[in-house]
Amino acid sequence: MYRKNYPNLFSPITIGNVTLKNRISASPTSNPALNMNTYMTKDVASFYEMRAIGGAAVVTIGESIVHTRTGCNSNYRLLLDDPNVIPSLSDFSRTIKQHDCIPSIELAHAGKFANVPNSLRPAGSGQIPYGPVHEITPDGYEIFEMNEDLIAEVAEAYGKAAGVVKFCGFEMLLVHAGHGWLLGQFMSPLYNRRSDRFGGSLENRMRFPLMVLDSIRARVGPGFPVEFRFSGEEFVAGGITIDEGVEIARMVEDKVDLLHVSAGLHEQPGANVITHTSTFVPQGRNVYLAETVKKAVKKPVACIGGLIDPAMMEEIIASGRADVVAMARSLIADPFLPRKAQEGRAEEIVKCIRCYVCMDTLRGTRNMRCALNPLIGREFEHKFLPSPGPAKKVLVAGGGPAGMEAALTAAKRGHEVILCEASDQLGGQTVSEQHIPFKKDLYDFGQQRARQLEEAGVEVRLNTPATRGLAERLKPGVIIAALGAESIIPDIPGIDGENVLFLKDLRTGHSGFGDSVVILGGGLVGCELAIHLNRQGKKVTVIEMTDDWARDAPKLHKDAMDVELRKGVTIRLNTRGLAITDRGLVCEGGDKQPELVEADTVFCAVGMRSRSSEHLRDLAPIFKIVGDGRVPRQMFEATSGGYWAAVDL
Repeated sequence: MYRKNYPNLFSPITIGNVTLKNRISASPTSNPALNMNTYMTKDVASFYEMRAIGGAAVVTIGESIVHTRTGCNSNYRLLLDDPNVIPSLSDFSRTIKQHDCIPSIELAHAGKFANVPNSLRPAGSGQIPYGPVHEITPDGYEIFEMNEDLIAEVAEAYGKAAGVVKFCGFEMLLVHAGHGWLLGQFMSPLYNRRSDRFGGSLENRMRFPLMVLDSIRARVGPGFPVEFRFSGEEFVAGGITIDEGVEIARMVEDKVDLLHVSAGLHEQPGANVITHTSTFVPQGRNVYLAETVKKAVKKPVACIGGLIDPAMMEEIIASGRADVVAMARSLIADPFLPRKAQEGRAEEIVKCIRCYVCMDTLRGTRNMRCALNPLIGREFEHKFLPSPGPAKKVLVAGGGPAGMEAALTAAKRGHEVILCEASDQLGGQTVSEQHIPFKKDLYDFGQQRARQLEEAGVEVRLNTPATRGLAERLKPGVIIAALGAESIIPDIPGIDGENVLFLKDLRTGHSGFGDSVVILGGGLVGCELAIHLNRQGKKVTVIEMTDDWARDAPKLHKDAMDVELRKGVTIRLNTRGLAITDRGLVCEGGDKQPELVEADTVFCAVGMRSRSSEHLRDLAPIFKIVGDGRVPRQMFEATSGGYWAAVDL
């Protein structure tokens, strides 16, 4: 008899009048690569569709605006009060349903954060911004108080939007009342300081959200699944606490079908990295909030917050801590996580490393990327990949992330692949991460790729530099150079001292560090190492010559690092290293006066330089350079570059 993997996680559950095939929900994710009219495109639909194909029970479009005039905080949102959005939404819902998946959509209104300039709408909208109270923001923008007529109008807009999405074939919807969006602003004592019947007591602060839920139910009818997303705790002084979060759940329970317990506030950096949990905190960090709410209510409860491991998800459902597990970034890193878990292939799951590349690119270039998954942002075109050309002999020089991705992809597409790695271990820079607890997921990713190379039939030659002579003997039809990068060694006295360490020294552990450490270079590598050493109880000082630290870090990751660095790390900006002695680092700041920063160990993290692959250039008809061998950058460029280089063969 078939033995079911993760039987509780893959058991059905009924929400309203809809039965979910399992307990995995792809939580709301925005993808602003809409067309010029802000309608869904095939590219955007394919981004969500991959998660439906991958086995999630529900796939939810994020942050869709119910009242454009007062509620839009971006030039790239779905506008549910625009009737011309209907065709693309209808096509989307049909696409999701054809994969035995429930299409859902998040109804949202940005409140006080709408219509004002921000990164997604630099010039603002020209419309008046409204919030729970009249105020002047720290940036000097005037926010006007919503009067009762406008409150009623917006509540009606939620209902109309719900009717639209039901008409378009959606089988579920989610009301966004968390993270500091409009409904959350009214619910939170931090934002809502009104003195009328919509402010003060929790009963008054909940009046508007309850009006919204009544308006929605009137439009969609009984039984249509309504999910209510709220912050069980906001994690800021004066905000919602878990005790109030429980009361909120009790107050809405009779009007909704699923309580989605999240955390934090988007506009508060310290709280935002609790909403979108960072690599510095344990997986499942916010599950306890859902667990607390579930003890007080009878309706099903969904949890969220850094859920990556299906074994943990199984335990959550089996123990009754929550009824549904919701994920966003985990299903970006691997949309097929549910299918792999259900089919007994959990070891193949690409586990999210919580690096924030997806969110950083979403906010910056307004498209989605993933550090580990080269298909993200290319889902539609991936459906039409060219067939592999004639089988070729491919020499991949270098066994870091880019080289492994290229070798694995080429082998899967039918080519004969030989991968040569100069060291005794595959993984490149990821090998250095195995000794840092909050970076170990990245190391595990590298080791997973190494195992997959063997399974795919790639011939791996360790301790084998890709020399010119070797390439001449192998006579490959393709050379993919992925030789990576090496540490820049600054030309300062003492750099070759016994108390100086470099990135390569981290491969074997951190036993060479003394009790006090100076890190020369305040980029991403230096600052992450500083956090790790500080957690080990060492006295750490970071020396950075520019006026900012970790310029190369995604914004949310930098926010998370800021929280950790404040726990004891000293950062000195606009400071240059002059010399290293056996007592530490001699440096100078703005006053140009030399000063000794005493330390047992000096770690050099001033940057990386690409290794040259020119000796291989003219030895095969096709020659490609990928990863850090082209320009030292981050994981996304490595995996993406390696993948597409192999696809193009």
